Amino acid sequence: MIEAQRENLSINKLVAEKREIIFAEGDMIVPDSKPDILNTICTSGVVSIYKKEAQEQKVRIDGAINTYIMYMPDGTEDTVRGLNTTIDFSENINVSNCNEGMNVISEVKVKSIEGKVINGRKVGIKATLEVNLKIYLNEDVEVINEIQNENNIQILKEDLRVNSLVGQGETKIYAKDNIQIDNMDNLAEVLKAQICLVDKDIKISYNKVLTKSEAEIKIMYLTEDNRINTINYKIPVVGFIDIQNVTEENICDVSYEIRNVIIKPNTQDEHSIYIEIEIEVICNVYEEKQINLIQDMYSPTQNIDFEKKQITTMTEKQNITQIKQIREKVNLRDIEGLNLIDVETVPTIVNENKINSKILYEAELSLKFIFTDARMQISVKDAKIPFEYTIENLQNGESLNTNSNMEVCAQDFIIQDGGDINCNIDIQTDTNMYRTANLNMIDSIEENDEREEQDYSIAIYIVKKGDTLWNIAKEFGSTVDGIARVNGIEDKNQIMPGQKLYIPKFERISERSYE
Repeated sequence: MIEAQRENLSINKLVAEKREIIFAEGDMIVPDSKPDILNTICTSGVVSIYKKEAQEQKVRIDGAINTYIMYMPDGTEDTVRGLNTTIDFSENINVSNCNEGMNVISEVKVKSIEGKVINGRKVGIKATLEVNLKIYLNEDVEVINEIQNENNIQILKEDLRVNSLVGQGETKIYAKDNIQIDNMDNLAEVLKAQICLVDKDIKISYNKVLTKSEAEIKIMYLTEDNRINTINYKIPVVGFIDIQNVTEENICDVSYEIRNVIIKPNTQDEHSIYIEIEIEVICNVYEEKQINLIQDMYSPTQNIDFEKKQITTMTEKQNITQIKQIREKVNLRDIEGLNLIDVETVPTIVNENKINSKILYEAELSLKFIFTDARMQISVKDAKIPFEYTIENLQNGESLNTNSNMEVCAQDFIIQDGGDINCNIDIQTDTNMYRTANLNMIDSIEENDEREEQDYSIAIYIVKKGDTLWNIAKEFGSTVDGIARVNGIEDKNQIMPGQKLYIPKFERISERSYE
């Protein structure tokens, strides 16, 4: 009786990817405590994702944009005022092969946002969001890697290294703090806010993954005496995720998603701003596993029935982190005498080109410069800086699946004469890459008795293009070792078209014909 030895393989299979542009729209009524709007100066927003859910052939996303509008008031001496509102959105995104219960990893960015004055007391807000979705399916597979009690069974094996899923986990982290502003500043209102998660890192110990990052917060605010100021602040974001059997040799894919944001003046202290950020952290842990996969089998002396199946998994998984330094000069008109108070910097990947041993990324930086003059009038200037970065020393780069993200980790701007600004920006690039492995494997085996009485004979065969010793041996009911021995073949992987082979084989006596 044939006994099969099996090995477990856990597959986190990427079943679908989708990039979609969606829109969030809403109106805001100006509170009675604030003056009418003459025109908007600058509109910005921070995205929060409340919920994401895989459904049949679609993904539902519910979220909101915490929106900040700087505007020029009408009929007052104030040069700038601020509005803050939340624009909710809900979207069903069609995704082929998606089903309930699958895991959804999402990244949602504000591509553009604008506030349009409808009348003095009402503003229409429209945001364009870029949504990147990855849908995964967890599947546990038993791989037959050994045959016991193998009575003259010929086996074709392949040694493979694949990435098997060790475990998955998630946690919610609440980052809270009171951000102190200058003691000379009596806070009137928040004009603008940006949040970015930077300096991401992990540590592994005792069946736990420690995730570490910092929420970098940049706030522009208005004082009671009508001055504009900014403050930069970082809040540690630390969480533990329980995953059994995780080790330091494992590869961890960690994704962060902002779930909710609260930014408001501290009612107990006029020199501070209260901030609270809810962050969801998701972690998938992989191990590199060597499997001895049985791809095919037969017996010259027995009838064996088996089924085959194909599974898709990952191999050669790795994460590469680089720092790209950008040292460029941009020229902006009519900024002489202006004071630069803030620069909003957004990096975007424009194109990815895989060439042999490297991957070339074309990208650009979108810069929004915000200036004030001596009368505290605000002006906004836009600029773009194209740049490239390359990942090198890869094998067969064309066959790699990649996912790249960028974040600004340092920036400095120096205004020079003539409207020139020296831009010194460091960008961290994180690229997750792997290959897709399609494994053909034996799934189930049954032995259907021995064949009728057999005899031994020799056949002659001329090798054709694409032949292997395994295929020839299986076709004639012979063995690879037998063919190699009779023909004096040292390298069993080397046969040439046109080569004459003597094939030792078994055949049923009852089926032999004599002339």
